[in-house]
Formats: sequence, structure tokens, C-alpha cells
Amino acid sequence: MRARGPLADSYPAAVALVVFSLIPYLALTAGVFPLLPLISKSTGLSAHDLVVTIALSTGAYAVGTVLAVQLAVHLHARRLLVVYEVGFVTASALAAWAPTGAVFVGAFIAQGLFTSLMLIAAVPPLVVSWPAKKMPVTGMIMNLCIFGAVAVGPTLGAAQLEGRSFRPFFWGVTGLALLALVFSLLTFEDDPPQDKKAPLDLGAVTMAVAGCGAAFFGAGELQADKAVGLDSLVPLLTGTALIVALVVYQYRRRNPLMPVRAAATAVPVTGIFIALMASAAAFGVMELLLGSLKSSATPVETALLFLPEFAGAVLVAGVFGALFRTRYTPMLALGGLLAIAAASGLAIAVLPAPSPLLGVATGLLGIGVAASVSPALFMAGFSLRSNLLQRVFAMIELMRGVTAFLVAPVLVFLATALAAQPAAGAKDALWICVGLAGAGFLGGLGLYLSGRPWLEVPDIERWQEEGEAAWSSPRLFGQLRRRPAPPGSTPEVERAA
Repeated sequence: MRARGPLADSYPAAVALVVFSLIPYLALTAGVFPLLPLISKSTGLSAHDLVVTIALSTGAYAVGTVLAVQLAVHLHARRLLVVYEVGFVTASALAAWAPTGAVFVGAFIAQGLFTSLMLIAAVPPLVVSWPAKKMPVTGMIMNLCIFGAVAVGPTLGAAQLEGRSFRPFFWGVTGLALLALVFSLLTFEDDPPQDKKAPLDLGAVTMAVAGCGAAFFGAGELQADKAVGLDSLVPLLTGTALIVALVVYQYRRRNPLMPVRAAATAVPVTGIFIALMASAAAFGVMELLLGSLKSSATPVETALLFLPEFAGAVLVAGVFGALFRTRYTPMLALGGLLAIAAASGLAIAVLPAPSPLLGVATGLLGIGVAASVSPALFMAGFSLRSNLLQRVFAMIELMRGVTAFLVAPVLVFLATALAAQPAAGAKDALWICVGLAGAGFLGGLGLYLSGRPWLEVPDIERWQEEGEAAWSSPRLFGQLRRRPAPPGSTPEVERAA
């Protein structure tokens, strides 16, 4: 008889596990930037070292997605989750305590790694293990966990400046991590490994570790040094090339860790493309605004200006839940990119003054990223078999993490190093964000229409119970390659074919 926790059959407890596992670090990823001067003063780390540490931490987050899938194939997933939770609690406590810079660096990087391990271990069971009627609520929760947490991060970080210490924020993260550990035990159910006989894909893990490590180190050096040099350019380009090689390798491999080939049809490619472009543009806007407000606004003003971002994310989470079982998820995802473009444009018009209109811009940013990324993830997930969900999430989070967390440092570098005035540099970089969001909208629309110009209600019951895709996803660019219909054929026959 398998061991089971007392709340193994409780959906609210399963939700609480995911919430307390994901929110802490994802809030830190955006909230840590205002706190860098306090962290530097308390730990003795230079501004350069802190920027590189943040970059390596986000790189560890990207690496963890691949590592989590490899471990889950051969080992007991729920036992691993408990180990991850213990590791995250330990890392969070060390980061909050951190008597030296070395302790903080190691702990903060470990926080990023353990968070992605927890995400891949905890989120897919919440999606596939409960009745389909729970799915809209699950979609809302995921939206709030991943993007609501990021949206509230700048407000929490800026507000913490008034306390003159970064440690209370990190101790709060430790408290939430302890709650996650408690719920991992209360909801424990000892599931068997996915496939003990599956081959180890050490090549994928090696390329992920080397590629992310090099690329994120290079991006951190670029942002910290504010100058292009071999110490930043070589690892950045080498790491990026390794990550691209990893995707190609997984596409060509017969039994891959990440289902790149299976996802190479119209709907999942559209969803992945939208998620990548929205993340890159939104994270870029967020960091550029935080950098601009550092010298022109007080901590309280910055906290208040970013509060609408969280409100926008909460609003869209409710909208996503309402639309979850309709045919309009792709339209919501594309509309989010327009909101991000509008947020970027409004910020260009308002900066450098900390005007209340910046609150409107951050609100649009929260609406845009919440409307685009989470719906886009489900677009990809529903297009493949449900037993691939864990691998699909790992694939998308790897690509999204690389895109979001690599583009933002490059944009900050452009804003600070390649313009005579910081405000002018920020505006130039924000124009790039407008371009990214616009390209995401036009490219996503084109990719979707290239394969299937109709919208379809997802069959969630079939996806969960039979393991089949929730909707059809024709070949990418299938419309361009479609042969003329034979005489007497009907649209229904063509669609079935």
C-alpha cells in the first residue's frame, strides 16, 4: 500500500502546495532589484557581483526544468518534491541569514534551481489529477502564482526599502517555503517513477547546464559592466548556441526529454512563440521602469506605481478562468501582446517623471503578461497528450526563462551604456519592447492562421480521461501547403483529413 498524506484527496491543499511553492522565488525575481543597495551593504557584495548572481539564479531556474524531468522519469516524483521543498527552505533561510556574500550567492542561486524543480514536480499533477470541472480554477491559480507573483514583486521590493533591510523580505519567503514543505507532506502520495527503463539523456542535461550557465553569466556580465567585452560576449553567444543546439537535439532524438517534435504543429508553436515574445517584452519593460524610477521616485512612489500591475494580473486571472472552457483562449493570448505594447508606448510617453500615468502603464503590463503567457502555455499543453504535460511545461519554461531573463539584461545594458542620457536610453530600449510585443502579435497570428483559421473549444474530459489532445492542431503552414479539395468534398471532410 502506497503512503498517503491526510490531505492527499484535498484539492484546496493541492492548490496551496503549488501557491506556496511558486510564489516566493517568482516574487523575488522582480522584487530583488530595488533591494540591491541594501543587500550590497549588508553582505559586502559589489553591485557587479549581485547583478551576476541574479543572472545565475535565473539561469539555475531554467536548468531545473530539464533536470526535473530527467529525475522524474527514473525516481519517485513525490519523494523528489519533498526533497526539493526541503532544499528550498534551506536555501531561503540561508539567503535571509547570509552573514557573508558567498553564502548569499550560493543560497540565491539554489533558490532559483529548487523553484523550477518544484514547478515541474507540483504543477502537472494539479492539472491532470483532478476533475475537469476544476480546470478553470487551476488555470486561474497558475496565472496568479506565476505572473501575479512576478507582478507584485516590484511593489514588495520597493516597499521594503523603507525598512532599511532586505532580510525581512527573505525571511517572509522562508516562511512561505515552510508552508509549502508542510503541504507537500500533507498531500503526499507515493507515485511510482514514470519509466525506470527509459535511457538517461545526459546530453540534454549537460547542454542545458552548460548553455544556461554560460549564457546567463554572459548576460549578467554585460549588464554589470555596461560594456561589451570578451568576458560577456563569448559566454553569452556560446551559451545561446548551446541552448539552440539542445532544442535541435531534442527535436531529432527518438525518445526525448522534451517533446519538441510533437509540439511542432500550428497551435503549440503559436502558444510557445506568444509566451516567449510576451515574456521577453514584459520583463524588459519591468526592469527598465525599475531602473528609471530608481533615481526619480521614492521607494513608496515606486511601490505604489507598480501596484496596478498586480491588480491587472488578478483581473486577467479571473477573465482567463471564465474563458478557460471556451474557444477564445488564443484570442486572449494575442490580445495580451497588444496590452504589453500599449504599456511600453505609454511608458515612453511618460518617462522620466514618476507620473500617475506610469501606474496605468504597469496596470497594462500586468494585464498583458497575464493574458498572454499562461493561456499560451495551455494552448501548447492541450495540443498534446496529457501524459506529456510535465515535459511540455519543462520545455516551455526552459525556453521562456531563457528568453525573458536573457533579453531583459541586454535591454538594460542598451539603456545604460549606449545612450548619452539614461532617460533617453530607457526610451530607446522601450521601443524595442514595443517591437517585441508587436512582432509577437503579428507572428503569433500568422503562425496560428497558417495551420488552422478556426477556433475550437477544448475537450478537457477527453484530454484527461483518454489522454488524447484536447483539440486538433494541423501542420504548421498547412494552409499554405494544402492541395485543392477533390470534387464533392465538404469542409467537414477536409477538416477531418
